[in-house]
Amino acid sequence: MCQPVLVLSQATCTGQFEAISASDFVANLAPGWNLGNSLDSFPNEDSWNNPAVVETTFDDAKAAGFKSVRIPVTWAYHFTGTSNEGDSPSWTVDPAWIERVYDVVDMVTSRGLYAIVNVHHDSALWADYTASNANLTMIEEKFYRLWYQIGEKFACKSSFLAFEPINEPRGESDAYIAQLLKLHEIFLRAINDAGGFNSQRIVTLSGPGQDIGRTIESFEGPSSDFSNPYALQVHYYAPYDFTSAAWGKTIWGSEVDIALLNSTFARLRNRFPDIPVIIGEWLVSPVHSEPAAMWRYYDLLARTSLEYGFAPIVWDTGNDILNRATHALFDATSIDIHLHALEGIENSLPDSTTDNSSTSQFSSAFAFHRIGDVIEDQTLPFSFNGNTVTSIIIDDEVLSQGSDYSIVNNGIKFHSSFLSSYFESSNAVGVQAIASVTFSAGATIPIQLVLWDSPTVPVSSSVATVGSEVPVTVNWKGFGRPAAVAAFKADGTPLVEEWTIYLPPLGRGRTIFGAQWTWNWGQDGITITAGAAQAVVEAGQSATFMIESYPRVEGNHVNYTLTI
Repeated sequence: MCQPVLVLSQATCTGQFEAISASDFVANLAPGWNLGNSLDSFPNEDSWNNPAVVETTFDDAKAAGFKSVRIPVTWAYHFTGTSNEGDSPSWTVDPAWIERVYDVVDMVTSRGLYAIVNVHHDSALWADYTASNANLTMIEEKFYRLWYQIGEKFACKSSFLAFEPINEPRGESDAYIAQLLKLHEIFLRAINDAGGFNSQRIVTLSGPGQDIGRTIESFEGPSSDFSNPYALQVHYYAPYDFTSAAWGKTIWGSEVDIALLNSTFARLRNRFPDIPVIIGEWLVSPVHSEPAAMWRYYDLLARTSLEYGFAPIVWDTGNDILNRATHALFDATSIDIHLHALEGIENSLPDSTTDNSSTSQFSSAFAFHRIGDVIEDQTLPFSFNGNTVTSIIIDDEVLSQGSDYSIVNNGIKFHSSFLSSYFESSNAVGVQAIASVTFSAGATIPIQLVLWDSPTVPVSSSVATVGSEVPVTVNWKGFGRPAAVAAFKADGTPLVEEWTIYLPPLGRGRTIFGAQWTWNWGQDGITITAGAAQAVVEAGQSATFMIESYPRVEGNHVNYTLTI
C-alpha cells in the first residue's frame, strides 16, 4: 500500500451529515446527465467545444427531468508547486482550479441534484499505469495527494455528492487489475485521511475500462478498512457500430440487438446481485442516428435499467443532449421516451428497418416523399405497446381520423388526400411539417413529413492536404443531415478498413463518424477529417466520398472527390 505522502490536517465539519446507503443513492440518480467536455477538457475548461460552465445549465438539466449530474474532471494540467519534503513534488492542485470544481459542484447540489466528481482523462495521461515507462511510485503518490486534496476541499459537502476514483482505468492483465485495486485502496485512504464527512460518503468503484464484461470477470470490492458505502459503475456503448456511427450502421432493434442488451445487463446483475449499479456513461447521439432506432434504444436501455435497478447517466459532449447555448434539448423526444420508460410507462414507438442485410431502410419517424413521384397513401408501422392514438396535431390543428389518417394493423396510415398539400412538386424540398402523435400513455412521437430529392454539392472536388480537414458544402434537399459516408479509392477499394467490403450493402466502404467525417447541428454539409485526407495522400490515389442522407435508398447521396 502506498503510504500517505503528506497529511497536514483533517477537516472538521459543523452540522449533520444525512448518511445515505449506496442503494438509496443510486435509486435517486436516474435519469442522470454527464457534464461532458467541460471540466474534463484540457488544458482548460473551455479548450474543447463548450464555453465555461454557467449555473443556468443545471436549471436546464433539472427542467429536462434529470436528477443527477456526473461531473468529469481532468486534473492533469492543474498541478502546481513542489515540496520541501525530499525530492517528491507535493502534487498540489492549483487552488483556483479546485475552487472552480467546488463551485460547479455547488451549482449542482444547491438545486437538489445529486453529483458525482471523478478523476477523468488523467487515466490516459499521468495515471496510465499500463504505459511502458509508467512510474508506479509517482502515480500512487500523486493519486493519494490528489484525492486527499479533493477530499479535504469537499469534506463537508452533503451526501448529495459522491466520488469516483478514476474514469475508465486501463489494462486487463492480472497485474493491471491488481494495480487498479491498489488505486481504489489509495483513493479510499486519501479521502478518509482528509476527514470531515468523507468516511460516510458514497463512492463508485469500477473494473477495467468500466467495461461490463471485464468488470464481471475481475471486479473486487474494497477492503474492510474503510466504511464508505459503494456502488459499482460501468459504462455501456454497445453495439459500438451503432452507438458510434461506424461502418454505415444506422439501424438497431432486432431480436439479436434486444437480446444483447438484456443478456448483458442480466449477467451484470447476476454477478453482483447485492451491489448498486450505475451506468455512468451511455449514449446514442441524435447527431448521427436515425431517430426511430435511437428512440427504441433509449426506451429499452431505460426499461432494462429499471428492471435490474441500474441508474443510467447519459453522456453529453455539449453537442448531443442539452444545447447549453439555447437551453433546449437537441432531441426532446429521446429524453421524453427515456423518462417515461424509467417510470415504467409503456411508450408507443415508430418502427424502422432492423435487417442488417437490407439494401434500403425505412423509418416510421418520417413520411418521406420524393419530389415528382405520385402521391399515395403512406402507412407507417408502429409498436403501440398496448396504447391507442389519442390525437395527431400539426401546428395546433388536430387531424381528422378517417379523412386525414387511419389506424390500421398496428400502423398509422396517412391518406394521399392529406399528404398532397405537403408533397406538391411546387413545394420547396425539406421538412414540410411535423405531425405530433399523442397516445393514451407514454411519450408524444413526432413524425416529420419530408419532401426530398438527391443532395447536391456546389463544389465536387478538391486536393487532399496532409494535416488539413476538408469542409464539404452539401445542399441536402430533404431531411438536412448525413446518414453515413462511404469512401472508396480510385481503384474501387475502401479508403480505410478494407474488410468493410464484405459488409452488407449499406455498410460496404462506410467510414466512422469522428474518425473520417463529422457533422454538427446546423452545418450545411460535412467535414472530412484531416485523418481521412491524410489517408488519401498515403494511398497515392484520389478517393471519392459518398455522402448519404435519409431516406437511405438508392440514389439519395452525393459524391465528393479528394485528389492528390
